[in-house]
Amino acid sequence: MAAAVIDSPPNPSCKIMTFRPSMGEFREFNKYLAYMESQGAHRAGVAKVIPPKEWKPRKHYDDIDDLLIPAPIQQMVTGQSGLFTQYNIQKKPMTVKEFRQLANSDKYCTPRYLDYEDLERKYWKNLTFVAPIYGADINGSIYDENIEEWNIAHLNTILDVVGEDCGISIEGVNTPYLYFGMWKTTFAWHTEDMDLYSINYLHFGEPKSWYAIPPEHGKRLERLAQGFFPSSSQGCDAFLRHKMTLISPSILKKYGIPFDKITQEAGEFMITFPYGYHAGFNHGFNCAESTNFATIRWIDYGKVAKLVFNQTLLHMFEDV
Repeated sequence: MAAAVIDSPPNPSCKIMTFRPSMGEFREFNKYLAYMESQGAHRAGVAKVIPPKEWKPRKHYDDIDDLLIPAPIQQMVTGQSGLFTQYNIQKKPMTVKEFRQLANSDKYCTPRYLDYEDLERKYWKNLTFVAPIYGADINGSIYDENIEEWNIAHLNTILDVVGEDCGISIEGVNTPYLYFGMWKTTFAWHTEDMDLYSINYLHFGEPKSWYAIPPEHGKRLERLAQGFFPSSSQGCDAFLRHKMTLISPSILKKYGIPFDKITQEAGEFMITFPYGYHAGFNHGFNCAESTNFATIRWIDYGKVAKLVFNQTLLHMFEDV
């Protein structure tokens, strides 16, 4: 019996795991990530990391009001019965202060809710009404420069090393992106470019809800989506990478697609793992920072990942 326990892979239920590293553990990003995977964290597709209380990536956030959001997007959603398509319309540039005022206005603010489940119901019920505006994909970091631990601009994974050696910079992939959210702003079902890992830190503001599908069940989601969105799949067999497709948890349950969900609070990290489909939405005005990264375990995923836009990353790793 003991041998069976030793031999079985960890986290057999593929549930999203939460980690609380000590400051000593937190200092070594790659080592801690390896520990998380030894516990089976990757099997859920995403994991949460709550940093030590004494760690802060920035002294304060009261000096970013004038930061420019160069290309805010209005997210128009069409569909019904748990199946939706999202279209992005680019809006004129605005500052963070202007965005916050908009996010907190009567038109766009978070409705009253009892708990996160109540807010989730309101999200899926009102998805096609009042198109929210997302300050997404802003190149840059708001970490203080002297922060060494889990600095999204300087993770020092093999993606950074190879990028530096090749002199290649790909915005949002091996450089950080900022995201300013408001109620109902959404990231549709997708895996990362080249099926890389990603890291997301919620600097401040309202929470962000996540849905995740275990990588071992990713193909099942793809088949389901192809069936529901045949015209999209005929145009591109990797159409989920376009980040336009929303499928509700009730549909996933109905068709037996395993998934889990978790809510990320301000001051918490989310890690997404190779070929881990994820989606989610913001509860209100907030600010997140993210980038992609790689480990040795990723390389086999990268070799078979479906590309949508370019071959740049593949060339970076041809010699690995």
